[in-house]
Amino acid sequence: MNWISNYVRPRINSIFSRREVPENLWTKCDSCGTMLFHRDLSDNLHVCSNCGHHMGITPRKRFKALFDGGMYSEIAVPEPVADPLQFRDQKRYPDRMKAAQKATGEKEAMLVAQGEIGRTPIVAVAQDFSFMGGSMGMFVGNAIIKAAEEAVRLRRPLVLFSAAGGARMQEGILSLMQMPRTTVAIQMLREAGLPYIVVLTHPTTGGVTASYAMLGDIQIAEPGALICFAGPRVIEQTIREKLPEGFQRAEYLLEHGMLDRVTDRRKMRDELIVVLRMLLDMPPPVWGELPPPESIAEETPQIGDESETTDAPARKTAAGRE
Repeated sequence: MNWISNYVRPRINSIFSRREVPENLWTKCDSCGTMLFHRDLSDNLHVCSNCGHHMGITPRKRFKALFDGGMYSEIAVPEPVADPLQFRDQKRYPDRMKAAQKATGEKEAMLVAQGEIGRTPIVAVAQDFSFMGGSMGMFVGNAIIKAAEEAVRLRRPLVLFSAAGGARMQEGILSLMQMPRTTVAIQMLREAGLPYIVVLTHPTTGGVTASYAMLGDIQIAEPGALICFAGPRVIEQTIREKLPEGFQRAEYLLEHGMLDRVTDRRKMRDELIVVLRMLLDMPPPVWGELPPPESIAEETPQIGDESETTDAPARKTAAGRE
């Protein structure tokens, strides 16, 4: 009887009561502790619906929300020399790279793409903080240079989303040399008369802040983003004083003139569309249902008068907005 009650019955109950529940259905907000369902969090662009805390987001998810219809094409980046210094700390540098690539599914810490936002063609670059802290190495330098070259070639503005802990120590002085290299790349855009907009996300620190992240024509930040060269803890230990509340956060920097805007991620796309079209001296954006792109419209046979079929939706939307 003991064998049946102690083993058989619990075993049967466990079989019939077992539930296959994935472990990643819920995410806890780092700020307020609210448990957020993964689909709701994804639909909200990884912003807490309770307190508005902006969580980390990968470049691919960001680009999917940024570009029209979530469609964009990647731009290939020249591959740098692998492990140029034969660096080794607790692990070999190639081993760290393989671990980061396996964890993120990405080749490196930066993604370059081109596409349209609000029918405005752009080249966009985004850093992935989950890939070795978004650290700036030779690949990141190559990515920004390639993005700038493509922007100049295509006559498009460049939009950069920064998220980094600074330079990559495994590449030593070679990583620090990306600061002047990327500065020269941004100068190419200036000489070509093309806008360069930087969106600073949490965190943007170190040599990234001291180079391309603070060279934008327009500086926009996400709420609560830490933006600095040396972190607040290092400064407090150096000067032995307590820093002001919110020091080096986006709102503090906006008040002190270091930023132009602090914009919620959910409104960032509309903000960028308005700013880009102003800088490019283009007509104001048409919100709502947009007509098809010119390349698609040319391939689609029109019925009746072209002015009625092509321009009517745009006029109707503009009139509705007025």
